[in-house]
Amino acid sequence: MATIRVIFESGEPERLIQFDPLKAPFQHDGLPGSILDVLLGHGVRLEHACGGNCACTTCHVFVKRGFEELSEAAEQEEDLLDKAPGLTMTSRLGCQAVIEDQSAEIVVVVPRFTVNQLGEGVRLAS
Repeated sequence: MATIRVIFESGEPERLIQFDPLKAPFQHDGLPGSILDVLLGHGVRLEHACGGNCACTTCHVFVKRGFEELSEAAEQEEDLLDKAPGLTMTSRLGCQAVIEDQSAEIVVVVPRFTVNQLGEGVRLAS
């Protein structure tokens, strides 16, 4: 089983999700087995204004642990991340970061603020 621990900068309580990556997709937004797919499929909300189609940065997360257990970022994701507020060396779009290791232990931080590249501006992440 893989695990994702989700920390929210907003102060919302942390969540711990245990799951079998082979059972992806868990729902319909983001790449199958992505951080977004796993979170939404387990009742954890992560903003995704574009529907998980790699067209905005609202699902931006900081990967604090397990970065190497994720798929590589494609050029389109990297281009969008350049526009994300608070970009770090371990920033990823939740809709594109696929968990590849069946025993991965991932820790992500959901930033307080997101920028919707589709034109809605800066807002609090929920």
